[in-house]
Amino acid sequence: MQGQTQSISFDGREIRLTTGRYAPQAGGSVMVECGDTAVLVTATRSKGREGIDFLPLICDYEERLYAAGRIPGSFFRREARPPERAILTCRLIDRPMRPLFPSWLRDDLQIVATCMSLDERVPPDVLAVTGASMAALLARMPFYGPMAAVRVGLLGDDFVLNPSFREIERSDLDLVLAGTPAGVVMVEAGANQLPEQDVIEAIDFGYEAVGELIKAQLNLLKELGIEQVIPEEKVDDPTVPSFLEKECASAIGAVLQQFSQTKPERDEKLDAIKAEVSAKVAALKEDDAIKVAVSSNSKVLSNSYKSLTKKLMRQQILSEGKRVDGRGLDEVRPISAAVGVLPKRVHGSGLFNRGLTQVLSTATLGTPSDAQEMDDLNPASEKTYLHHYNFPPYSVGETRPMRSPGRREIGHGALAERALLPVLPSKESFPYVLRVVSECLSSNGSTSMGSVCGSTLALMDAGVPLKAPVGGAAMGLIKEGDDVRILTDIQGIEDFLGDMDFKVAGTEKGITALQMDMKITGLEVKTVADAINQARPARLHILGKMLEAIDAPRDTLSPHAPRLLSFRIDPELIGTVIGPGGRTIKGITERTNTKIDIEDGGIVTIASHDGAAAEEAQRIIEGLTRRVSEGEVFQGTVTRVIPIGAFVEILPGKEGMIHISQLSESRVEKVEDVVNVGDQVTVRVREIDNRGRINLTLRGVPQQEPEAAATAAAAE
Repeated sequence: MQGQTQSISFDGREIRLTTGRYAPQAGGSVMVECGDTAVLVTATRSKGREGIDFLPLICDYEERLYAAGRIPGSFFRREARPPERAILTCRLIDRPMRPLFPSWLRDDLQIVATCMSLDERVPPDVLAVTGASMAALLARMPFYGPMAAVRVGLLGDDFVLNPSFREIERSDLDLVLAGTPAGVVMVEAGANQLPEQDVIEAIDFGYEAVGELIKAQLNLLKELGIEQVIPEEKVDDPTVPSFLEKECASAIGAVLQQFSQTKPERDEKLDAIKAEVSAKVAALKEDDAIKVAVSSNSKVLSNSYKSLTKKLMRQQILSEGKRVDGRGLDEVRPISAAVGVLPKRVHGSGLFNRGLTQVLSTATLGTPSDAQEMDDLNPASEKTYLHHYNFPPYSVGETRPMRSPGRREIGHGALAERALLPVLPSKESFPYVLRVVSECLSSNGSTSMGSVCGSTLALMDAGVPLKAPVGGAAMGLIKEGDDVRILTDIQGIEDFLGDMDFKVAGTEKGITALQMDMKITGLEVKTVADAINQARPARLHILGKMLEAIDAPRDTLSPHAPRLLSFRIDPELIGTVIGPGGRTIKGITERTNTKIDIEDGGIVTIASHDGAAAEEAQRIIEGLTRRVSEGEVFQGTVTRVIPIGAFVEILPGKEGMIHISQLSESRVEKVEDVVNVGDQVTVRVREIDNRGRINLTLRGVPQQEPEAAATAAAAE
């Protein structure tokens, strides 16, 4: 089956959109290819269900390990639940797509992206995002697109468009940007403490490239003779909104202007007004137009009340510059921070409060064997820094079943992880595997940035030598026509009823992570830049409050944290340390009561709660791997005696043999006549045979007095 293909080149890399060849029964399908990476994206629409008052959009990203020529490692040898990176790609597709469907749409929509071939030079996630837009257009869904996404890297002083996996590893920036003709609709980024201006220039650079992909989609639609379905603006029946405006607008406005009240107090008053107006509607005659409208749609009253509250809150911000808690547009809520709030059985803990948002983070130090093995399409095979985020129902005063982490929890944990990665110490200087868990104890907006702040405190309390502390704040937006207001440190109601949630994390030096989600169809790059710049003073203010709690990482680790020693050996000698069937390394661990990990590159990490035991294990391994030369002289201990000679440990774990003929200048009848087990002797390496065995001699080697020998042995 032949299809239509539209191609576009970026810096010598061609992206191809092929339609009409795959998945003919899907509403719309497109194969997006770049290099040898191929992602099939489908969009399907089915009739809406009764009683739905939201957009039931499902975005899925499916990884198939055959795409990389691999067989799954699970017991069943097939893909099971999606790995974390696949879940993050689902969110990457959902976040720019959701605001581009009209608010009135209630049909079931599903977008499925399947990575069918992987080229390690081409990450598939941004291809999937662009493919989602094309598939929705082909399915003739009402859609404010086209939309496209690109990745921007920074190598040296140059921006790179859609960098490879390896280029991303070397890059100081990993930014994914999605945009429409109306502007930027989503940003996701990790950065190596980059100045705000560099990030703004990267966003501008990426948005220009997005325009080319949007043109390619429009050209493909034109070639296929498909006309884009532009969503109609549906005007709601004004009966109920007009009634509410008359009955309770002034009461709602009065509540929103009581700046000294708490969130629970405000919510209680708004609920009371809603209950009062509901009672008024219930008391109306059955044939009253208001009663008829409410009876025909059980949710119209609730939705109209929410819309009126949203309208009044936004008007107050736009006209008076005052928010519901009385703050100015660029003002941060009251902040407090504390460390060491949990016993030291927990290696590090930090408590961060911003207004009613409270996050308790803990840091745990583990050994290299605690690293998480990754079984997905990403070339990176393990993670040594894990950040987990929990959002229990009591944090918002609700009850619901406690399940496994959802996409939101996984996404917020990944954002905090990305924010802290650039400031973690190198593996060579601090070889611990780190796990941070952020428990959201109370939520009123921006718990993800609260977890960044709390986790910085916990890591510093645990003694992790961070390069710099990281803080973050969430920025919001109110936009009515050309009238725009940017809000610093948004709370729950401003997130819920506003137009943007823009999280900015970083150090005093620069930005480490960004995540921007929109509820409108696009935002000018200039407005995005204004939000980034406005976030900086807020971040510095927050960092100042955090440093009042702990101004530097602790000098010592928790007594319950493992002690690690890390050093490098010749990779060719790894087998010597492990020994036949692992007997040598097992013997060392049993002798010293330590845990030893050896990487393929020759990095040895020894873990123990006893520093002296770890040092002893290091001495043994270094002795095993030290190359001995002929003619060297050692002070050693006789470990075994056999009829033809004696074995001497010349280095920890390394033995040589003295043949009976080498015990003395004169003839020796019996080995025990010269040496016995436990004797300290000075020996010279006579030769190393072709099997690597060390042959020693006592002939012509002056022997030390017993006291001197003991001193020399202790020094070694």
